[in-house]
This record gives sequence, structure tokens and C-alpha cells, in this order.
Amino acid sequence: MSSLGGTYARLAELPFEIDAYGLERLEAPVTRDLMRVTTLVRLTGGGEEGLGEDVTWYAEAHDLEQAAGASRPLAGSWTLDSFSAALAIEEPNKRWAYESAALDLALRQAGRSLGDSLGRTPLPVTFVVSPGLGDPPSAEPLRRRLELYPELRFKLDAASAWTDELVHELAATGTVDIVDYKAYYSDPNSSPPDLDLYRRVAEGFSEVWLEDPASTDATDEILRPHRDRITWDAPIHSVADVENLAFAPRTLNAKPSRFGFLRELLDFYDYCADHRIGLYGGGMFELGAGRGQIQHLASLFYPDAPNDVAPGGYNEREPRPGLPASPLPAPGNEPGFR
Repeated sequence: MSSLGGTYARLAELPFEIDAYGLERLEAPVTRDLMRVTTLVRLTGGGEEGLGEDVTWYAEAHDLEQAAGASRPLAGSWTLDSFSAALAIEEPNKRWAYESAALDLALRQAGRSLGDSLGRTPLPVTFVVSPGLGDPPSAEPLRRRLELYPELRFKLDAASAWTDELVHELAATGTVDIVDYKAYYSDPNSSPPDLDLYRRVAEGFSEVWLEDPASTDATDEILRPHRDRITWDAPIHSVADVENLAFAPRTLNAKPSRFGFLRELLDFYDYCADHRIGLYGGGMFELGAGRGQIQHLASLFYPDAPNDVAPGGYNEREPRPGLPASPLPAPGNEPGFR
């Protein structure tokens, strides 16, 4: 474990008791024709309950966790730091579920809010929505959502099927804040990056953030004039990952579950603040407590950014009226982390 400094030191020695824990499978259809499965982790103790959500992507991993049942030796007296040190979980998404549940439980047992514990004031959270564009892709999903919510803004995943005409149509809406190249979500031994797509997106969206491009000589040449708009998500799991980037970024996508350790996440926040690197939040199609938790962190650390943390209703396959508008109200001062 690292020395207990920085923001993490405000939470590390917070004590709590675990009497028991349980797991709950969550499942729902979301955009892009996905059936999303996550696992809710529920820690109980001292008459309180702490929740976390395992957002591991593959349903099979959740099936295995459910089959194992609540078999981890978690009962006992802990601090957040000692709990983290004893937690024998290597996979970051799964570890984050337990660490975030422990944080929620510890704060509730102490009767403290996260904002008060960190000395930070929660603020209203702006958000973007990341719908799929269909197959073949079109601007229609954006138009349908804008009819219901004219002020909505978007994060989009680029695809080779995007034509010049579609890029022009999407850009003309003036509602796109981020385009994600998704270079780190495919087999590195698969086909090389679509250079025409890289150029089409970078030039067609002249002011948006360009997330997760592949790093090759060819893509670097195309994107060099746009470096001040390049941001990263999937490769970032720690401060060391930021330091190992080819060039210093202006901003980064902060997905808490990628860090696994609460300590690693808060050290990352401190590092980015010290180096004047902006942040915006990202989501993983959370179905339970995890969605509120990433919104809560955004409210404390990057409230005014293009946060991909929209309320879960925006992840449904078809838009519907009655959803909260951006910005979301600031969280209250109740105990816990939700």
C-alpha cells in the first residue's frame, strides 16, 4: 500500500463493521441491442447497508460470482485501508464493487457524507448521452432524443460505416461533445485502424474531444494537429498510466471502476489536479447503485464536464419523456456514497 497521503488520507482510517454480505444479479436491455448484466454487492453491519456494483462487462463473470455465493471472509472490524489491503480481488471492476460498498457502509455507520469527509461541496452535474446510431448508422437516434430533450448533448462511438455525409449531419446538430474511436476495445491483432475514419472524424468534428485513438505512426500523423483534443479512457487505470502517455493530455475520462482501488482513484484525482489535467466522468451501463456513485463523484470532482453519467433511463433502447434534464441536482448531505 502507498503512504496515506493526499485526498485518500481523509478516508483511509474510517472504521466500519461488516456482519454479512450478499450478491444480487441485475439485468436489463440497454442501447446498442445489449443485454447488460451487473452484480450488486450489499455489505451489512451495525444496522446499516453499503452498496457497490460490479460492472464487469461479460455476463459469464457475473454467473461465476453468483455461483460462488457470499463466500469471501469479509465479516469483522475494518478501516477502509485495512479492508482494501485484505481484499483478495485482482480484477478492477469487481474490486471497485467491494471498495465502493465498503465506503458507503463506513460513511453510513459514521453518519458522514462523502463531501464533508473530503472537504468538498457537491455541485450540479452536467451530462451527455451515448446512444448507438443503429446498423446502418444514422442520425435518427439523435433526432428522436432531441425531439424530447432539445438541450441534450452526446458522446458517440465512431465506426467505419460513418460516411462523410453522416459525419456532416451529426456535426451540424452542434450537440456532440465527444467522439470515441474505441481503439482499445478490439483485438490488437485485428485489422489496422481505419485511417479514413480517423481523418473524417477529426476534421468533421472540429471542436469535440477525440477519445481513445489507436497509437500508430499513421494515426499519429493524422491526429497531430488535433492533439489538444485527444483524451483517453480505456488505457487509464492509475497515475502511472497517465505518466506513460506519449504526450500530456488536456483532459481524461475518469471511470472509477477501472481503478479498482479507492486509493488509486483518489491519487489519480490529486495528480490530475496538480498537473492541471481536466476530467470528465464515464459510465459502464450501470444498472444499480453504481450509476449514482459515478454521478456523486462527478458532483465533487468534475461537475461541469461532459460527463457520460446520464441517468439510467437514457440508456434504454428507445427514448422516453420524463427523464431528468442536465444538469442533475447536486447530491444532498446525507450519510453514505450513493
